[in-house]
Amino acid sequence: MKLQPDKSDLQSISGYGPGWVAVNGERIEHSLVVGARGERFDWNCARFEDLSVAHFEQLAALKPELLIFGSGARLRFAPPALQRALMQARIGFETMDTLAACRTYNILAGEGRQVLAALLIEAP
Repeated sequence: MKLQPDKSDLQSISGYGPGWVAVNGERIEHSLVVGARGERFDWNCARFEDLSVAHFEQLAALKPELLIFGSGARLRFAPPALQRALMQARIGFETMDTLAACRTYNILAGEGRQVLAALLIEAP
């Protein structure tokens, strides 16, 4: 599916399919974090079951206004214990499937929000 951002000067998610996501036209086939302030790095997590406290502590350290967690092809919620660092830092946290997370990230980044998207990309 092709996604179109409202503003082209932002780092945006330009496409999504089973096992991949495109950021500014570059196809990526592994989990990653994308941010409205230019953050972009590999997120070392290949499966939902591999998520740990350290994954979310890493994201909390970046101090976004809001974190959108794309849980893969289907909606799955991370246990509250994993989210503790985000709650303590008073960072907003939303979970959705990865396609919805991509669309939501583009909208919020286009509005100038300090948003991060942590996208779980699993092999199809």
